[in-house]
Amino acid sequence: MWRKATLSTPANMAAVNCAMLPVHPWVYGVGRSEESGSYLSPQNAVDHLAGKLAGSGGQQSVVVFMVCAADHPAFMQALTQFSAVLPLPVFSQVARMASTAATLATTKMQLPASAGNGLPLPQSLSTATSRMAINAQRIAQAKDAAGAGANLAGLASALSGFANAKAVALASMESALNGLLAGSAQAWVFTASGSAATLASEMKKNVPQQDAVFTLATLFAGEDLTTLEAMINDPDSHAGTGR
Repeated sequence: MWRKATLSTPANMAAVNCAMLPVHPWVYGVGRSEESGSYLSPQNAVDHLAGKLAGSGGQQSVVVFMVCAADHPAFMQALTQFSAVLPLPVFSQVARMASTAATLATTKMQLPASAGNGLPLPQSLSTATSRMAINAQRIAQAKDAAGAGANLAGLASALSGFANAKAVALASMESALNGLLAGSAQAWVFTASGSAATLASEMKKNVPQQDAVFTLATLFAGEDLTTLEAMINDPDSHAGTGR
């Protein structure tokens, strides 16, 4: 069943491998496009995800996170908080599209919906690579220096540079992690396991916030979604028990 919960990042969050399917007002053919912008109701968003899930067949474990609102400012606030807790590239993209919806033509922002039934292949989290690139350049420079017969003072300087770069990288990672752990967001959640057809049918029942016109809903499907379920904090302790 659908329920409102607080999402947060657990300190012991582990890697997860699963299919991920987001839907939002700017997915072509799903949202409703008007002169004033693009819109998507929670029911239509869930119906779209349920159709894809039913087409995948077999046994599935699913987690759905959904944020929605009746007006654009409230949607932006919910979306910003949600993407801070779960900073996947697709959510940042949706946030950018939503923030520019008032100034860009709707057709320029629409994305094609995935063709056919079923779920997409599993995706991995994409992170910034600038620090890796800088360190790679330093490694290359150190190799060049060694090949040119660098003296001990030069090698000591290079090692000191590596140590400083490591300290800066670790501090940056710790700061980012602390920021994630401190964040939280309100969202509608649905968790269950079973046959894809049954889950798709249950998902479409009692969809919340029917008056909303802005919706981002994301379906996660895989064999083990305990990592995502651990993000769910609700007062009735139903997280991960909709099975």
